[in-house]
Amino acid sequence: MSRVIEITRRDARKLALSAQQLPRSTFARGLAGTREAIQYLGYVQIDTISVVERAHHHTLWNRVPHYRRHYLDRLVRERTIFEYWSHAAAYLSMHDYRFCLPRMRAIAAGQRHWYRKNQKLMDDVLARIRAEGPLQAGDFEAHKGHAGGMWDWGPVKQAIESLFMEGELLVTRRDNFAKVFDLAERVLPAGIDTSVPTAGEYAHYLIDGYLRAHGIGRETEFGYLRRGVRAAVKDALAERVENGAVLPMVIRGSRERYYASADFERILERRLARGTVRILSPFDNLVIQRKRIRDLFGFDYQVECYVPEPHRKFGYFCLPVLWQGKLVARMDCKAERKSGFFTVRALVLEPHVRRFDEFAQRLSGELRRFAKFNECDEIGVQRVAPAEFKTPLTRSLA
Repeated sequence: MSRVIEITRRDARKLALSAQQLPRSTFARGLAGTREAIQYLGYVQIDTISVVERAHHHTLWNRVPHYRRHYLDRLVRERTIFEYWSHAAAYLSMHDYRFCLPRMRAIAAGQRHWYRKNQKLMDDVLARIRAEGPLQAGDFEAHKGHAGGMWDWGPVKQAIESLFMEGELLVTRRDNFAKVFDLAERVLPAGIDTSVPTAGEYAHYLIDGYLRAHGIGRETEFGYLRRGVRAAVKDALAERVENGAVLPMVIRGSRERYYASADFERILERRLARGTVRILSPFDNLVIQRKRIRDLFGFDYQVECYVPEPHRKFGYFCLPVLWQGKLVARMDCKAERKSGFFTVRALVLEPHVRRFDEFAQRLSGELRRFAKFNECDEIGVQRVAPAEFKTPLTRSLA
């Protein structure tokens, strides 16, 4: 049995940040870096909210030098990435396609995702796409019958999503962000491995991918929001520990068991660029597991777009802010792209932030960069807490 290594919480955070390539990354530039980042991270979550730039672009922009929005569409067309479900809708590397097959097969066998299946409608949708080629859900609208009929919008969309989750359909492209579906056999590149991994292979893939992208994790996190993998992950983890590829750890002051790759000391030797500020998406890979972020960073975070307005504390779409190896603030923003005006509607600092002048200078530079990414060239700041931080911030922005 491998000995249990004790590390500090600061080092645990450094492992997480270094593995996540934040605040500084080693990815290549441009298109090649985008492809590399998606494969390395395992997934990049897709989101429709556009009060600031959408989450998938925001996440990649923070890591890939000279990132451009059209890269994702190009990589989908080139068949090097594809859309499917990770813990949520996501872009994934085509190298990992076979590891989506267990979920696809389970849903095809009756496991429920969101909707109750209408097999007749699914067969009709599949037949039409097979005959006509790629279609959007909206292309079926013209075929509506009477209210509640076969081509009613809701049931058709549900049928398409069910076929997508079963792996019968894949997204071949997006037009104005609307998904265009085609038969999976016409989307998958020639020679792609479509063998279904064994339970053990899948578990090893989950563990190795998680530790590569997150640096340190608990057993329950390796199968995050995946059904039916707990026993296989437990066995695979024991095997990894036994052969020395994975090391058990505790964080000083905690009894919870964590795990890291055997080369964790090499990762800790990397320079973190702590002085750099990064404004993160609420769906960034670093922060998406809220309990993990609370335990490692002491940052109790919830995105409040799903919270009724009277109960919001920080704003509709508050963005976590990273500085000095910690999550130090929440910033609710809105990009008015037509007018070119970027508004910080609320900025709330964590209680431990003290060096106001230094943080204001660092944050203002990153805020200008973020506003430009959101196609804005003017910045306005409204509510700030504590209030005395507003003066150094606006001075630095000026």
